Amino acid sequence: MHLLRYFATLILLFLSCLSVPLSDPSLKTLPSRSAGTLQQCGPVAAFYNQKAADWNSYGLDAWLNTWWSNHTAEIGSNSKGFAGAFGHWAFGNPNWSCRDDGSDSSCDFNPCDDNVLNSKGDDLRQAYYTLESVNRLHSYFQGLGEAFQSASIASALSKDSWATIFYKDKDVKSVTALKEVLNAASTVVGVAAAFGGLAGPAAGVASGAVSALFAGAVGAAVPLLGTHQDDTLQKSADLGAVLGRRVLESLKSFISANNILMHGDSFKNTSDIRTYLKDGLFLDFGGVDKVQVIDSMNAFLTGQAINALWRTQKVFIMGGGACGDGQGIGEGPQGMSICRDGKAWYLYWWEEPRGIRLSESRYGWTSAPMGSDKLGQGDYAGVTVQDVINSSLDAYTHAKFDYTVETAATRAQDALQNGWGNPGAAAASWEGVFTIPVCDVGWAVMGEIADKQYILQPQGHDYRPHWCGPVCAGDEATTRAFIHAANMDNFQSPRFTCDDDPPY
Repeated sequence: MHLLRYFATLILLFLSCLSVPLSDPSLKTLPSRSAGTLQQCGPVAAFYNQKAADWNSYGLDAWLNTWWSNHTAEIGSNSKGFAGAFGHWAFGNPNWSCRDDGSDSSCDFNPCDDNVLNSKGDDLRQAYYTLESVNRLHSYFQGLGEAFQSASIASALSKDSWATIFYKDKDVKSVTALKEVLNAASTVVGVAAAFGGLAGPAAGVASGAVSALFAGAVGAAVPLLGTHQDDTLQKSADLGAVLGRRVLESLKSFISANNILMHGDSFKNTSDIRTYLKDGLFLDFGGVDKVQVIDSMNAFLTGQAINALWRTQKVFIMGGGACGDGQGIGEGPQGMSICRDGKAWYLYWWEEPRGIRLSESRYGWTSAPMGSDKLGQGDYAGVTVQDVINSSLDAYTHAKFDYTVETAATRAQDALQNGWGNPGAAAASWEGVFTIPVCDVGWAVMGEIADKQYILQPQGHDYRPHWCGPVCAGDEATTRAFIHAANMDNFQSPRFTCDDDPPY
């Protein structure tokens, strides 16, 4: 369950800040304000071209709370709940439901020359802003639903080759653990929907709505894991089909939020629609960019699944010296590297041979991680080796080897509310999508450690690093933590040639 919550939080981060151009055909766009429009549409036209900041400028939160208190009876008696009661009051339509029930017109309204709406006097601006916000909240859920129901998501994730490409089980153990992590990755689609399509600056302002969407989405996704405990996988290849299937199934739980909120009820015991409208988050919402949501979701889920598979193996990142090497601590594989802030970082997999070998290769060798040659192209075009390293470095910088679900949740809230990061733009390179263990060996350039010229090695059967001391940051505790995180406890290969027994 902790793993599920961890994936849930990470995927929420990723889709939080997708761009939102006014391109969604499901979203009603209103005419520009002009003298002609005012004459044709009545007083309401003076409030067209609204901005999110107008919500707070004209006290909409307090106004809507007062309206709600004064119309509790109407909300309770109308079969459409809040939407029906407000529609009846605002423009004379008691059947305004804004439900996601297959209808394309359940949330339509035309403010132009509407006698009921234009007769609201001092309440006209607030009535119009609330109608617009409700309509656009509905279009948000509708757009996400259409995006996530796209067959391209299922086809991109339902790969028979997931485990055979990215995973090598030396001991031929059960695939139960892999099934669990991929189930977790798939069930958090509902959480991704919490912020899919919301612009970063808007989310930063509307902290109340952000918090509500965050809590509600997590609540929608978490229970899904329990519904699939009876799945059985006969072979690793089945994992891809499970992942793609869960993506579509998990969506159903979250899109029900639209109907719950429009009725005036609390979604997953978090809050009712007023909190979601708070601070004008949806007052000028431009619509969901469905293509970007689909592409981003595919890249993010792909990255999470690969990370889950690699974290069960001896996959790690090592570096910290100057780009180009030549500093006496060895040379890394240039094809599996990045140069960041003047420092080189390399992605490795310590591959172990099957069976018994008499040569030194029985201790294994450094190789490229399983499937890394597939990244950046074809089905895996949305994830690159550079994404893997950058994402892992950011996670390590913030929390070392302990990037937990609590860490991810804290970072999610902070990024969304304070606007310091854009997960949607960062894509699979966003902090924590990958959490490959990192070992900083840059200290050894000026420090002393035996065989330091072999700390970094290229990749291939003839290369095996020598770690004859506290290789990570020159610190024993850090080195032991890295060894543990990289699944190398009691692993003799990196210490085989050392004269003295290393302290890890």
